Amino acid sequence: MAEGEHLGVSTTPPPTPSEKTLKKQWLEVLSTYQYVLCFCFLGLFFSLAGFLLLFTSLWYLSLLYLVWLFLDWDTPQQGDWALAFSVFLPSSCPLPPQLVKTAELPPDRNYVLGSHPHGVIAVGSVCNFATEGTGLSQLFPGLRFSMAVLNCLLYLPGHREYFLSCGACSVNRQSLDYVLSQSQLGRAVVIVVGGANEALYAVPGEHCLTLRNRKGFVRLALRHGASLVPVYSFGENDIFRVKAFAPDSWQHLLQVTIKKLLSCCPCIFWGRGLFSAKSWGLLPLARPITTVVGRPIPVPQCPQPTEEQVDHYHRLYMKALEQLFEEHKESCGLPASTRLTFI
Repeated sequence: MAEGEHLGVSTTPPPTPSEKTLKKQWLEVLSTYQYVLCFCFLGLFFSLAGFLLLFTSLWYLSLLYLVWLFLDWDTPQQGDWALAFSVFLPSSCPLPPQLVKTAELPPDRNYVLGSHPHGVIAVGSVCNFATEGTGLSQLFPGLRFSMAVLNCLLYLPGHREYFLSCGACSVNRQSLDYVLSQSQLGRAVVIVVGGANEALYAVPGEHCLTLRNRKGFVRLALRHGASLVPVYSFGENDIFRVKAFAPDSWQHLLQVTIKKLLSCCPCIFWGRGLFSAKSWGLLPLARPITTVVGRPIPVPQCPQPTEEQVDHYHRLYMKALEQLFEEHKESCGLPASTRLTFI
C-alpha cells in the first residue's frame, strides 16, 4: 500500500497549471463551436428530424412537440424563460470576450441597448448579453437582460428552445413592448440594430453600420421612457472571413432577395478548423472581442412620439455611439485613423 492510502488521502498528483489552462481553452473552444453549429444548423436539423419521425414508429414524438409548440406559442413574445447557459464560455481564444462598463446602469429604470456591429452571427452580443460567460449580472446588478432575436428563429424546433433558454425574446414590437411594460423596473432589451443587413459588411478591419434609417429602437425607447445605451463590440467583424460579392452581381442580388423574404441574410463565411488554426472551418478565428457598454441617454416617455422627437434622439444616439467608438478604439487595438461609417 502506498504511503498515505491508509489515511484516505489521494496520492494522485494534482493537475499542473498547464493542464488546467489547456482544459479551459478546450472548453472555451468547444463552447464557441457549439454556438456556431447551433446557430447555423440546429433549427434545420430538428425540423428535418421531426418531419422524418412522422414516418416511423416514433411519430408520436413529433406530435407531442407540435402540441407543446401550440400551448407555448406566445412565449417568444414575452421572453419569460430563465437565463440557463450560465456556464457558457464564449471564446475560441485564450481569453474570453471582455465586457467593459463605462457607466452605471441603475436598476430603477428600463433600458434599450443598441448593440453594434452584427457581424456574421452576432457572437459578441450573444456571448455578453445572453449568457453569464463574462459576468453580466455582476457588472450590472439588478438588471434583467433580454436579447432580441429574429422572430423566425423562435419558431424553429431546436432553435426556439436554444434561444429562449438564454432569456431571448422576439425583436418584433409586440414582444419588446411587453418586456418594457412590466411593472418591475430594471428590464434591459438588447437589439442588434443593424440586423442581417450588416452581415454583408462584416469585413475584417471595416466598421460599417446600418443605422441611418434604423429608428424603430428609438421609437421603442420613447414609448416606454427607457434610456438608450450604445454598445460596440470591437473585433466582431474580425473573427470570420466573409465572401463579398459585387453589388451588381447575381449573388448579391440573391442575398438581398432572401433577406427581404426571410429577414435573414445568407452569406458565405469561414474561420479556422477545430484542430488546426491553419485549416478551414467554422470555428471563429482567435481574435479578441471587447464589448464596450456606453453611458445611458435619458429619454422621456412619449406614448406617441413625433418624427421630430425620434430624429432628435436618433441623432443623439449616433453621436454617442461615434464618441464611444473614438474613445475606445485605440485601447482595443485599432489605429487612430480608423473611422466609423454609417449607411
